[in-house]
Amino acid sequence: MTEKIVIAGVGMIPFKKPGQSDTYDVMGERAIRSALKDCGLEYSDIQSAYASYVYGDSCAGQAALYRVGITGIPVVNVNNNCASGSTAFSLATQAIKHGIHECALAVGFEQMQPGAIDMVFPDRPGPIERHNKAAADLVGLSEAERKLPPAVQLFGCQVDLTKEVYGIDDTVLAEITKKAHRHAEFNPYAIFRDPLTTEQILAGDPVFRGLRKLYACPPSCGAAAVIVCTESFAKKHNLDYSVQVIGQGNCSDKAEYFESDPLDIMFRALSRDAANQAYEEAGVSPHDIDVIELHDCFTSNEILTYSALGLCEDVDMEKFILEGQNTYGGQVVVCPSGGLLAKGHPLGATGLSQITELVWHLRDNGQAEQRQVEGARTALQHNGGLGSAGFVNILQKMS
Repeated sequence: MTEKIVIAGVGMIPFKKPGQSDTYDVMGERAIRSALKDCGLEYSDIQSAYASYVYGDSCAGQAALYRVGITGIPVVNVNNNCASGSTAFSLATQAIKHGIHECALAVGFEQMQPGAIDMVFPDRPGPIERHNKAAADLVGLSEAERKLPPAVQLFGCQVDLTKEVYGIDDTVLAEITKKAHRHAEFNPYAIFRDPLTTEQILAGDPVFRGLRKLYACPPSCGAAAVIVCTESFAKKHNLDYSVQVIGQGNCSDKAEYFESDPLDIMFRALSRDAANQAYEEAGVSPHDIDVIELHDCFTSNEILTYSALGLCEDVDMEKFILEGQNTYGGQVVVCPSGGLLAKGHPLGATGLSQITELVWHLRDNGQAEQRQVEGARTALQHNGGLGSAGFVNILQKMS
């Protein structure tokens, strides 16, 4: 027997640049307290907790949670790269769906350092060496290029391939960054809220191949938390049960991803497979989605995700952008928060911050404020972590 999954409470703190935030445990505490206040529960009502982060020592989740309460509940710490927050959410929802618990908490936080993401333990095999080598071999990177930070290598190649294979030029790539900053202008949780011009985005030399600085999300610090429960628990405690999870997709790589197309190594296939799982379970199509928070870690990744999620065909990705089908007044509003590009990307918090944003849009109480997608009923959250882990969650407002 499975239970309906209700998102009862959400909480988030404003994201900050590295060096400007509280410590991870304080950020996590603030997000948890915000989620508890949002739904009116006490910490003693939580029956299990799942904490996500990448740059932290083992059991950092307990350090954050114990600032709120020490109640003996099981606490699971997860690190799944950029998909860590969605992993914590997945574990919490599984506990609800399969009757293990009636109420669970997922919290994600990250206290990052400035600069490009690189290996923490360079003295041992890296978990994405397979991905980097396969992409480098398929693209033909030089020995010098193969020594760059892994994410720079992969997404520098992704930018080039997006241009070469689909005829996307820099002005179109820049449109994604412009949209992100335009949306973030009205988000008090976002780091970068000032609008940008195409000229500003394209100024200066690329970082690597076609990858420019403003095509990439910034290292960030922040935290978010989500409380899920059964519908019966929500009714018993007089909670808002209007937003429910109706479809979920969760997958890792397949062997064939590494064999022929480097773009499939860089999230595209992972996103497609997770989305198909979620659509099937939810019983909806891509054209039923009103609002999306997707993993726009790089502008090229957002563009490729449009077709991976089924929003348009590969050949129509540029048209989709230039016609404004990805923003207010178009087919679907993508990243109304400003996304990773402008709101920020504190790795462990990202997936949960995406879900928080979408819940605000689906509720009737105006929490999304000036960002509100009018009439939003069905939302999609997309999050990926290299190594790899892909997640898609479909949320719906119950009538």
